[in-house]
Amino acid sequence: MELFYNSYFVLFLIIVIGFIIGRIKIKGISLDVSAVIFVALVFGHYGVEVPKDFHYIGLVLFIFTIGIQAGPSFFESFKMNGRELAVLSTILITSSGLMAFVIFYFFGINKNLVIGLLNGALTSTPGLAAAIDATESPLASIGYGIGYPFGVIGVILFVSFLPRILKVNLKDEEKRYKKELSAGFPEIVKKHFIVENENVIGKTYGELNIRFMTKAVISRIMHKNIVIVPEPQIVFHKGDIIKAVGTNDALERVKLLIGSETQQEIPLDTNFDIRSILVTNKDVVKKTLGQLNILDTYHATITRIRRSGINISPSPSTKLQFGDKLVVVCHKTNMKHVSRIFGDDTSKLSNTDFLPIAAGIILGILVGKLSINFDSFSFSLGLTGGILLVALVLGRTGKTGPIMWTMTGAANQLLRQFGLLFFLAAVGTSAGSSLVNTFQEFGLELFIYGILITLIPMLITTFVARTFFKLNMLTLLGTLTGSMTSTPGLAAIDNLVDTDAPSVAYATVYPIAMVLLIIVVQILSLL
Repeated sequence: MELFYNSYFVLFLIIVIGFIIGRIKIKGISLDVSAVIFVALVFGHYGVEVPKDFHYIGLVLFIFTIGIQAGPSFFESFKMNGRELAVLSTILITSSGLMAFVIFYFFGINKNLVIGLLNGALTSTPGLAAAIDATESPLASIGYGIGYPFGVIGVILFVSFLPRILKVNLKDEEKRYKKELSAGFPEIVKKHFIVENENVIGKTYGELNIRFMTKAVISRIMHKNIVIVPEPQIVFHKGDIIKAVGTNDALERVKLLIGSETQQEIPLDTNFDIRSILVTNKDVVKKTLGQLNILDTYHATITRIRRSGINISPSPSTKLQFGDKLVVVCHKTNMKHVSRIFGDDTSKLSNTDFLPIAAGIILGILVGKLSINFDSFSFSLGLTGGILLVALVLGRTGKTGPIMWTMTGAANQLLRQFGLLFFLAAVGTSAGSSLVNTFQEFGLELFIYGILITLIPMLITTFVARTFFKLNMLTLLGTLTGSMTSTPGLAAIDNLVDTDAPSVAYATVYPIAMVLLIIVVQILSLL
């Protein structure tokens, strides 16, 4: 049919069929979006091909959105368990290299062919570039072609079925991950206290500096049944009731400073209002609450900040991020002014500015082209590594002057899906076109070696991660796909979970795995 020569028609036909098949469940298991690549493999086998331009457009969009989303969490994650993930990535790459060595040394397979097979099994294009440079042999490309198809399919199947095989409930793992994540942000609670301590009676709120002393926020004060919002000049009298918001530890310090806890609650004065306000004004992003000084200016108190599903106790040094939700208490006449300062425009959460996206991708491409040379060894991050690194840094930075690098969750998800579908369709048709031919030309033996190089290192890494590190399954899946430099593998699990745990782990180990694999290629070529 002439339509099958129309690349746009073929691209979206593969996506439609992939989505239909992906939604089919057999005993609760479905391929979801990764079904697109299997449909593409079939189309590719019959000579239908999606142009490589779609491959690269899809790849840069997917990797950039992953990096932007993971950026804020990446550096904290690296501090917390970066060493563990680096060890696991090292185990996977080293075991892959050892298997390649065993295959050519003990089974007599051409070394250059095996080096290509290794990179194909780990789907590493930068590794292939290093292999071609180190071996100066076309056999490296042939080996890559043999190992690559199962390298793509095998990782997807492995990470998709691993939770089932180990009988791990991903929803439970999500809860565990969120609990671990929120451990650094203890629960925010509210309590009332009676002013009894002689050391505070007669002193002003400003003199006591309660926020600094206790790490809690005083949201309201009641003096002789009159409710007031705390201001620096307010004087504490014996018997006054105060409402404090903070962690349990912070409220214990309030108790020691102010007086005993009481069950009497302070009613909200009709002249005052409590509102949740969204941070959508770019001018306040990255500024601290101390810099904004809304307490002195508008007599408004921020009692808590909700960010990425976690309640944070505010402090003068707290930097605001785009999309933060603030709980504010102040006089009704001032609330509109406070709301205007922070933005509180929900429509801006759905707006996407393409200037930062395009500029970020351009920066990533340029960084990826930078090359570091040490005598006979050369290294560059390549397209994927450069974009991922830049996106992580920009995601962490959040804002540079008037440019907002961060994206809303909805915009990020849409662009990621868009890029992912293009990428899977193009990769699948490319791999499908050579799958049968390479198998027929080189026989079953090399194909099996490629399968072993793909699967055995993942099994070893999984055993170590679950037995010795007790790693959360979501983080493990991200670590496996990152260590295998498998973007389709990450895509397979990205749609199964509601947290960024796999993406953060992927971003953590991907650069490590890429560098290690290039080093392993250099070592193997010298043996």
